[in-house]
Amino acid sequence: MKTFGRLMFVATLLCLLPSLGFAQVATDRSELDQWLKMSEKQGDIPVGTKINMSNWQQYQQFMPFGMIKLFQGQYGWKMPQDVEMEVGPSHVGGNLPKSWVEATEKYGPQTGVNVLPNGHFVLTNYHGGTPFPNPQDPNKGWKILANVFFAYVPALYVNSPNNFGSVWAIDKYGDIAPSTFDVVYRWSAYITDAGFPQQETYAPGTWYTEWGMQESPEQARYTASLSLFYQDQEKNPFPDTFVFVPALRRSLRLSTASRCSPVFGFDWSYDDAKTNGFNGSTSIYTGDYLGDRKILTLAVFNQEGSVFPTGYDMPLGFPKPSWGKWEVRPMAVDDVHRIPSEAAGYCYSNRIIYADKEFWDGDWVDLFDSNHKLWKSIAYFNDIGDVPGVGHTWDGVASMAWDLQNTHATVWCGFGNPWKRKPYLDSNAPKEYFDGVKYGSPSGLMQILR
Repeated sequence: MKTFGRLMFVATLLCLLPSLGFAQVATDRSELDQWLKMSEKQGDIPVGTKINMSNWQQYQQFMPFGMIKLFQGQYGWKMPQDVEMEVGPSHVGGNLPKSWVEATEKYGPQTGVNVLPNGHFVLTNYHGGTPFPNPQDPNKGWKILANVFFAYVPALYVNSPNNFGSVWAIDKYGDIAPSTFDVVYRWSAYITDAGFPQQETYAPGTWYTEWGMQESPEQARYTASLSLFYQDQEKNPFPDTFVFVPALRRSLRLSTASRCSPVFGFDWSYDDAKTNGFNGSTSIYTGDYLGDRKILTLAVFNQEGSVFPTGYDMPLGFPKPSWGKWEVRPMAVDDVHRIPSEAAGYCYSNRIIYADKEFWDGDWVDLFDSNHKLWKSIAYFNDIGDVPGVGHTWDGVASMAWDLQNTHATVWCGFGNPWKRKPYLDSNAPKEYFDGVKYGSPSGLMQILR
């Protein structure tokens, strides 16, 4: 009888575990299809609406899938009870630089794609601007992916020692580990911004370079990473990534199998760490178009209100109302994944990108593991502002990556730091950061610590 009583106690406890917060339900990819069906007929959200825990279900058809999961609260990361999202007017239209629009109009009609016998995709006749301004079948999902991959950002993006990019790693207990970074991202080809050549010479064969160096904490200082993105993605289907290790005083080239590795130990993998939501390639990845939706996002930030941690609902790290008003923007929902011949061993089975149809940034990404279970949700809140010499357009990003399965998170802000400055862009950047060899080539990494 005692044994029976113990078994009954254990069985009862197991039934109670979900309600006590000790268990969580794994979300299957099929649930996303249910959301897609539910959200087919969207109306509008009146300006001035305040979305909170008491009424969020009325507006879930306008939310990316991962945001719904945060509201449902079935994972360790969940929306706080005082969450509030006030809806303001949309800023859609007229936000892209004239030179980018002209390049899109000039080159878009001739841009195409070849599908090779091995299943790889080859972008053809691309010279700048949005590759496919009105993506259509065949290969519509892949064309949306190409738009995201080549989405507009200024020719030069810099966070420098007097204007750090800031990162905060948050564990499930709410403990916060801060870091700061210097960052230099730049186009090396297909350039449309005024004051720059159409193609740089510091990294031949590339179209984009990403350089980042850790400044703090002290024990990690001078650790740096450089990624080179090649124009010929069939010859180079993966970006080349080099990491400078201060203790060794030399750089190491990462294996192409490292695309799932965490960048600097954070919750973005190398395939995640870009302002547009995808950092892979257009050769061995493709997409399945799932439909158009109007999705809530933050697009115009209040710098004073986005400073960490006072501007965030903690420990989740979700933006407080001080950031400004949310808006509904038209987006294409795309299920991005590797082509079948390259999928074995890859960490993500589905990358659901909610791509803004003006900028083609991925403003939110839901990532499913190899078993098609929801793993991470990453917000990429892309700000619209003024860029020197360019005009009113994209001018910065804040990102929150939530690992829902392991309950840790990472928050990045390129302008919500103590200096309350936006990143340096184009002609506003200090002249030293125009040195492409130092900040955009493997030999430049060897100049660190000299």
